[in-house]
Amino acid sequence: MKRRAFLAATGAAGITALAGCGGASGQGDEYDVGMTATAFDPREITVSAGEEVVWQNTSTRDHTVTAYENSIPEEAEYFASGGFESEQAARDGWRDFEGALNNGDTFTHTFEVPGRYEYVCIPHENGGMVGTVVVEEGSGSGSGNQSQSSDSS
Repeated sequence: MKRRAFLAATGAAGITALAGCGGASGQGDEYDVGMTATAFDPREITVSAGEEVVWQNTSTRDHTVTAYENSIPEEAEYFASGGFESEQAARDGWRDFEGALNNGDTFTHTFEVPGRYEYVCIPHENGGMVGTVVVEEGSGSGSGNQSQSSDSS
């Protein structure tokens, strides 16, 4: 069960009761977007404004989560693993493996501005490792709808 569905089903009381009761594998579904060897899974996710998205590296390769600076809403805050303030800074940092997410690492970002956000894994960009977060205006009822593009073009 994905994190959003779990949270919706159990609420805060259920979360408190289950604290510390993770599975033995250490890979619970405590994230919204996983990172396989060459793809974000799901490739596209839809959330409501004000919601946090959690990415987790579920592969053995290092990855990044790096917004395409010209593919996010103009009023939106830029985001990249490593805390970079621009796409160029993230790309420059990657030369020294800055911003890398190792196996099991997570990155979170709260999306306040509705719109479409395109992002990339810098080291796997040529292989097509890109993703999209669609942020809808909402009253906090967050649908958490997730979809995957079947066309990797």
